[in-house]
Formats: sequence, structure tokens, C-alpha cells
Amino acid sequence: MDELTLLSKLHGSNHRQGPGSDAATRLALTLSGIDKSRRLKVADIGCGTGAQTLTLAQELTGEIVAVDLLPAFLDRLQETVSHRHLSADITPLCASMDNLPFAAEEFDLLWSEGAIYHIGFRRGIALWKPFLKPGGILAVSEISWTTLQRPRPIQDFWTQAYPEIDTASGKIKALEEAGYRVLAHFMLPQDCWMENYYTPLQASLPHFLHTYGDDPTAQAIAESTQQEITCYTENKDYYSYGFYIAQKQG
Repeated sequence: MDELTLLSKLHGSNHRQGPGSDAATRLALTLSGIDKSRRLKVADIGCGTGAQTLTLAQELTGEIVAVDLLPAFLDRLQETVSHRHLSADITPLCASMDNLPFAAEEFDLLWSEGAIYHIGFRRGIALWKPFLKPGGILAVSEISWTTLQRPRPIQDFWTQAYPEIDTASGKIKALEEAGYRVLAHFMLPQDCWMENYYTPLQASLPHFLHTYGDDPTAQAIAESTQQEITCYTENKDYYSYGFYIAQKQG
């Protein structure tokens, strides 16, 4: 079984595929200053099973295009949507975030929680910018250092895993250089990591290994997941996800 399929098996039964919370999504939406009384065109890029998509659909009216590369995630989102009364319509789209079939200046709001690292922060904000209307809003959460100094092991771990990890000031500079005006940013609290993401994920590991443990790729995924959880619990004072809200200039 290929790695993407195995990852969907491990993560697909969980409510979230990365750190976050309904409260954080709502806070970012409030800080964006977007006019919620208007019908909006929104894309949630790398939506996973759609925890934040559903929150957006409760808060906004219009259409939300929920984008993910894994059909299993989108299937679960559709199933959830069928049992909810939401203010906005959700349209699932199976596509890669670096090859989106969108038109120029199509969207009022581009959203992405814990996913832009798949293609890199600088590349992502540049690739997606043309899809925003002038004055449109980009809201992304991205792994960020919370201190200037940190222990060498955690520095080496994340520099190897994701070379673009940086402080909030570094991320803000990248957004400004890409032609955005940064409106606000904040760091996700620890409950967004443990209660909402890592604790449920860790609880999924025994069943995952019982089902797919004979597969070396599945074993490697489980080991990597446990290493990531341990890394956070031991070093949570040094990094988190920063939520960055910015406006397209022009």
C-alpha cells in the first residue's frame, strides 16, 4: 500500500489532521475583518476531513471549495455535510495545492490550516495569490518558532524536517515581500496540539499497526508519528503553529 493511502488510513478517522480548533478558526476569521454579511467565494486548501471547513460554513454565506489531494478525506467531509445545516455551500475538489484549477481573482478568501508546508510557505503564498481578488484575504497556519533561541536537537529536527520553519517575524516578512499586507497573527495554544490533534492521533496508532503493521511503510509512518508527538511534548515551548492573516495588495 502506498504512503498516501496509509496516511489517509491513519488520519482519516480523526476530526483533525493537524493542530487547530474551532475557536482558532473563528478568531482568524474575525481578525481578517471580512464582511460576513456578503456572499463570499472561499477556498479551503488542504482541508483534510474538513474540521475548519465546517466552522467556516457555519460563519459565512456563499460557496466554500474544499480542496484536498486524498479522496477519502473529501468523502468523509461530504458525509458530515449531509448531516449538518450550514450557512454556506461546500463543494469538494480533489486536487493538488500546487496545481489548482482556479481562475484569476476568483476568490474573496483563501484559507489553509496546517497544510501549506506540503509545498512550502513562500511557494504557496506566491502560487495562490493570483486566485485572490484585489483586497482579498489569505489566512494560513504555519509551523513557526516561538523563541529566537532553542536547544540544538529541536533546531536540527525541524530544520531537517521543514527547512522553511521560521519565527513569526520571518513569516510576516515573507508575506510582505510577496505583496501582501499583514493584518494580524497569533500562535495556537497547546490544546490545539494535544487535545485536538496528537492525543486522538496517538490513540489511533495501535489499531493502525494492528491492521497494517506488516507493511514497512506503515511501520515507518507510525514511528515518525510517535517521534513527532514526543518531540512536541518535550519542546512545546519553542514552536507552534502561527496563524497569519494577510490581504492582497492592489
